[in-house]
Amino acid sequence: MEIEEIKKVMEGGKWTSIAPEIRPSSIKNADGTLKPFYLTRAFKYIPGDKFELVVTNSADAYGKVPLVKMNIKGSMVWQGPHPIAPGAQKVNFVADDTYEVTPLLQGFADAMNQLASKGYDKWEVNGTQSILKKAFAPFGLAEGQVFAEYDLVYILNDMMFWGARNIDGRGFDKEENRPTNLQIPLIKKA
Repeated sequence: MEIEEIKKVMEGGKWTSIAPEIRPSSIKNADGTLKPFYLTRAFKYIPGDKFELVVTNSADAYGKVPLVKMNIKGSMVWQGPHPIAPGAQKVNFVADDTYEVTPLLQGFADAMNQLASKGYDKWEVNGTQSILKKAFAPFGLAEGQVFAEYDLVYILNDMMFWGARNIDGRGFDKEENRPTNLQIPLIKKA
């Protein structure tokens, strides 16, 4: 598919995780192995290369103990073909409109009050705060920085694939970290 065809398929629906997804994090367990994290995604493409994404991280593999919800809105910057599959496209997701964090579990709110208290109100369960262009140590964001991911999009049979996380937990924070494998797909909901 060409970029314009991909955009047309993405329009007019919400794309959601089939089931909770597992990802490696850059945080290590006591034994040196990478600590996994679990999430679900809900994505909406908006004509004009805009997007809305809600990511909910959970403490468990089944998504029964939600930790935090992130609401991200921004721009998609198309970068051309990706070699992973015919029709795959490199795309940068730039959170230049909204980046909000909502703790869903007291333990997560408590951790944020220790790790990210400067410049924020007290973190509370179901209390949403914007981290847009603010220093936010838990996500490695510096003051004034706009979060962006160097990712990919591939559409096949009403499934939208993005890139799978690097197995060492590195984020997609620069071109050389752009994914080279496909993540579990999102499915289109009307």
